[in-house]
Amino acid sequence: MLVSPEASTPGYAARDASRWAPEPPKSRARGPFERDRARVLHSFALRRLAAKTQVVQPGMSDFPRTRLTHSLECAQIGRELGQALGCDPDLVETACLAHDLGHPPFGHNGEVALDAAAANCGGFEGNAQSLRLLTRLEGKVRTPEGRSAGLNLTRATLDATVKYPWPRGEGPQPHKFNYYPDDAEIFAWLREDAPATATSFESQVMDWADDVAYSVHDLEDGIYAGLIRLAALHSPTERAEVCALAARTATKNGETVPDEAELAQTFTDLVAEPFWPRDFDGDLGSLAALKNLTSELIGRWCRAAESATRAAHGPGPLTRYSATLVVPRRSLLECALLKAAAVHYVMRRWEAREYQAREREIITELVAALSMRAPDALEPPFRTDYLRAADDAAALRVLVDQVASLTDTSAMAWHRALVG
Repeated sequence: MLVSPEASTPGYAARDASRWAPEPPKSRARGPFERDRARVLHSFALRRLAAKTQVVQPGMSDFPRTRLTHSLECAQIGRELGQALGCDPDLVETACLAHDLGHPPFGHNGEVALDAAAANCGGFEGNAQSLRLLTRLEGKVRTPEGRSAGLNLTRATLDATVKYPWPRGEGPQPHKFNYYPDDAEIFAWLREDAPATATSFESQVMDWADDVAYSVHDLEDGIYAGLIRLAALHSPTERAEVCALAARTATKNGETVPDEAELAQTFTDLVAEPFWPRDFDGDLGSLAALKNLTSELIGRWCRAAESATRAAHGPGPLTRYSATLVVPRRSLLECALLKAAAVHYVMRRWEAREYQAREREIITELVAALSMRAPDALEPPFRTDYLRAADDAAALRVLVDQVASLTDTSAMAWHRALVG
């Protein structure tokens, strides 16, 4: 479907600013990517992230991040890095704001449960659900045929949200995917003329900003909550356990899998840096030292990516498919170590495993309860979709959409009401 693009933006072709559904002429005071950013900022889906799990459950204290605060921090990092490399900053910021919109209640834990519950309609994946929200489930624009076009973002912005440009079971990571079968048409439109399994440069910037934000901030949240002790990270024995975990998850962008010796040396060097705090007791001085740690790490990894990418591609603007983001191996390993530390000390502790199992039960039981009470138990938009479902698989997809839309708190409230 071709529509007239809005005002062009330097470094981007008119087709990059095209939208799926035609819209009335807009004020030229804002560019197309500025408009995209505003649409995501004002969306229902973004607001719901305030009550969705990042690492520590929302409501446990006032300090830990939620999916919303993580997305805002990711957006700040991505915007600055993207702008430094010549991307449109509003486009990159919008992709960062939107990257977690499809996460269900209870984060990746809920994602596992919903994937199992959705086995008969193609499964569930947070990235595919994000695209579905942006192009279908958010109520903003309708096509001339009366179908929802979601937020009707530009082609380039939608493409920048895509991390796994293939359907389930295909591509370099077949367990990851970015669209369901009934969203194939809009996916084909936004990926028109894009290399088969390549991601756009803006998507790569978003992805690195996401890694930087959550690895650094999950560490900060874990230290503040007392779950990660800085003294433990100075212990070679403790670090060895983190390195063993990181060795299984550290690869990115086709890098060679590191051995534990390489990771151990990287960890030793990192905690020896002058900005790495020796301890944390919660007073203002240690809070300042902890915040300085996060700032230093963010700056360190973004500067490294910017310098390496410029060395590879030169000084001009880098947009769409004109370049590949280059992240030095050292930065990838440091980032992987901090991710592993959060998993080891926060997500894998025994009490976390206990409530994670209960969360998966809640998701599974909610889908089952809604299947018995649909369409009446569904919210009005999903009720309409359910009544229009062409077959059992389409009806199940609507139930999954409904459950995925819930926050952690509303999922528990719905479970109490429907299951007891």
